[in-house]
Parts: sequence; structure tokens; C-alpha cells
Amino acid sequence: MSSEPSESRTRLFAPLREHAERLSSSFEGMTPQHREAGETLARWIAANYRPGSPLNVIVVCTGNSRRSILGSSMGNLAAAYHGLPEIRFHSGGTDPTAFNPRTVSTLRAIGFEIEPSGREAERGEPGLENPVYRVAWGEGLEMLEFSKHYADASNPQSGFAALMVCGEADAGCPMVTGATLRVSMPFEDPKDFDGEPSEAEKYAERRDDIGRLMLSVMVQAHELKAAKETR
Repeated sequence: MSSEPSESRTRLFAPLREHAERLSSSFEGMTPQHREAGETLARWIAANYRPGSPLNVIVVCTGNSRRSILGSSMGNLAAAYHGLPEIRFHSGGTDPTAFNPRTVSTLRAIGFEIEPSGREAERGEPGLENPVYRVAWGEGLEMLEFSKHYADASNPQSGFAALMVCGEADAGCPMVTGATLRVSMPFEDPKDFDGEPSEAEKYAERRDDIGRLMLSVMVQAHELKAAKETR
């Protein structure tokens, strides 16, 4: 990789760029399962990446309220940080609910700009309000985010990688229609700490665990692409 910052890295909001730098200082502590899952995703990216052409990933959990949105957000940050903005992360669920306010808070805490669009998406169970948010991580780097089924029309319908970030969705959804790659990479649910004194800490911990994995994936993808290009 070039030592010069990529154009997309310079477009990141400064607090997010600094947070990515901190997370990139050490990839220690990742579980063997997450390392293996990350390597699988990196190989898929290296094999399918074409400059200027979108390459899509959908991050899937059950409610599409916490882990999947943390995954899509931190994935988009990692891709832009490493000069691969064509890799676009989306989110979805198997039983959607709503974009949880705690998820909003932990992403805003590191510099994501998250603002209501004034629209509401279809409500899932148990009928929670499901606002559509504008999520931005840099100049010209943004998307609309809300809780939805992974096959919602707003998501890619084919040729994408599906990342299963919760055990329930992983077990209950053995096939993801339209995916060319399905990767199991479950993370513990920060929901377990809702209402506890450690709530904010646990959400931040999960955000950063996922962020480190996404950043390490982009490093590996770069290295695999470079190796392929020199053959």
C-alpha cells in the first residue's frame, strides 16, 4: 500500500479518520473465528474488486438495530480509510425492528453524522417507530439507514457478500438469496447490557471490535490485490 493517504481517506470526517487510525494500531485480540472470517471476506474482495465499480456487502443480524448497523457503518469507514470507497456496506435483518438509539449514540460518539431524514420506513415487530436516518462518514460519503429485511429493495439484490454477525440470524438463515459469499462472523449482542451502568462501554466495545475486523479485512484485501497485480 502507498504511504500517501487515499483521496477517500482525506474526505473522512477528521474524528472518524483519527478513530480508524487508533483502531488500526493493533489487530490483536481478534478471535480465531473472526480472523478466519475476515480472511475469507478479504479474498472475496480481492477477487471481485474493480476500480470504479461498486462492490456490495450486506451485514445481517436479526433485528437490524444494533450489530448489523454497526457493521455497515464501520465497514464503510474502513473501506474509505483504505481507499476502497467502491466497497459499500449495507445492513439488513431477518426480523427487522428499528435503528436503536443506543447504536446511533455510539456511532455519533466517534464522529459519524446521523440525522433524521423526516421519513419513516415500514414498522416491524413490535411496531416500534422506524425512522430513516442519513448516516455520513465524510464529504460525499453517506447513505440512508433504517431497519429492514436484508432483501429489502433498497439493498443490493445480487452479487453481494453477506456477513452474518449474530448467531440467531446465522442459524436461521442458512441461505441468503442473491449472495455470492456468505460469511459467519457472530459478535456478542450489546443489547444484553441495555439499562446497565456499562451500557455505553459495551456498545463502544462492540463497535470497535467490528471496526478492527473491518479495517484488517481492508488491509488484507489490499495485500492480496497487490500480489495478484504483480503476477
